[in-house]
Amino acid sequence: MFPSLEAKRERHDELAKLLEDPEITSNIDKLLEIQKEMGGLAKVAKAVVEFHEIEGDIEAAKMMVDEETDADSKAYAQEELNELVARRDAMATELEDLATAGDSITRGSLILEIRAGTGGDEAALFAKNLYDMYMKYSEVNGWKVELLEVNFTELGGIKEAVCSISGEGAYHKLQFESGGHRVQRVPETETQGRVHTSAATVAVLPEATDVEIDIKPEDLQVDTMRAGGPGGQKVNKTESAVRMTHLPTGIVVKIQDEKSQHKNRAKALRVLKSRILEHEQGQANAARAEARRTLVGSGDRSQRIRTYNYPQNRITDHRCGLSIHKLDRIITGEMSELIEGLVEFDRQERLKGNRGD
Repeated sequence: MFPSLEAKRERHDELAKLLEDPEITSNIDKLLEIQKEMGGLAKVAKAVVEFHEIEGDIEAAKMMVDEETDADSKAYAQEELNELVARRDAMATELEDLATAGDSITRGSLILEIRAGTGGDEAALFAKNLYDMYMKYSEVNGWKVELLEVNFTELGGIKEAVCSISGEGAYHKLQFESGGHRVQRVPETETQGRVHTSAATVAVLPEATDVEIDIKPEDLQVDTMRAGGPGGQKVNKTESAVRMTHLPTGIVVKIQDEKSQHKNRAKALRVLKSRILEHEQGQANAARAEARRTLVGSGDRSQRIRTYNYPQNRITDHRCGLSIHKLDRIITGEMSELIEGLVEFDRQERLKGNRGD
């Protein structure tokens, strides 16, 4: 019924067979990679299998209806058939949702990047608010968060934070957070009570697998340096910080969070692969967004996507025109209404595109 979903179910089955291979189970890195990919595909695979089982039950129920001669038995068989058809139709709708969601529904993890924009210390404090909001939302959803890099300011704000978030539905729900986030509020340091405007940028990158992105050694330049702390102070005397450059694209990643150069290299490579994958998907996403007359799924970081208006307790997403007067709750992690509104808006736009509207 949905070829793209059938292909994902087949991939899930292939991975399940790989887990029976002793060479795979003895390689912890490969094992974790397969389990992560399977976790993303599990929901689709289960739904497709269940749909086929219901189709088989419907055929059997039809035969019973045709073959029964007793009136009561025939009526009972017909009632059972009707229930199965209703279940099948409901499953078809669910499969349609999975199909229109594209690869985001099966993506197991993501890289979240938050950076302070214009606005000085207030922008950094706002970036910290966004970071806390996403961390709380991840906790509510039971997702695993791994901090890869964070640079704090002296006032407790964040210049930049990079983390990995993994769990069922994580990328699907957070994929539309990429872009410019603007805040309007009275800073704590403002003595005249004036509302200031500052900004932060968010990037949500699909975490790339080795299958998706294979970097050739000759395409990689790795530089090491001493890690720096707030205000430029040195936090250690060894060259543990790593700057990794992908020469073909010019993409640069710097990680200094760990005291171990080896760990920083591993983290930098993860972020670099995800940025390369984002770079490769960028044109396709932009073309898709243009076709749907919306930038919800484009991931354009330069676009202002949302305003957080504290005086009015309002949050407005400019892509779909959604305004919610619950900013005080959303900023503490209660993001479901906002996220669901964006996911549904994107779904409707995809359906329009499929119908050729």
